[in-house]
Amino acid sequence: MKADALRGHLDPMILAVVEHEPLHGYAVMEALLERSGGELDLPTGTLYPALRRLERAGYLASEWSTVGGRKRRTYQLTSAGQKMLATGKTEWDAFRTVVEGVLRPRTN
Repeated sequence: MKADALRGHLDPMILAVVEHEPLHGYAVMEALLERSGGELDLPTGTLYPALRRLERAGYLASEWSTVGGRKRRTYQLTSAGQKMLATGKTEWDAFRTVVEGVLRPRTN
């Protein structure tokens, strides 16, 4: 998938994968890859800055934990993040409807 196609949609996708459970950065990357059928293989240079940006904006909260002797930061959705995700889903539905109308017009 082209990186330009993700522009404006990456943040809601990240919020969606942490919607139900806190995940560390690599698990977020794996969840995006799995949910996309292998199409979203994001480099760490794209994902981690996005996670930090979402945290600074108040949509994610994080905490450090040690698992198997390794420190990792785990991210979870905040109440502001839940609202942003709901908005992102609504905007995506509207965008998808518009694009479908153009690319696959109904014939009468």
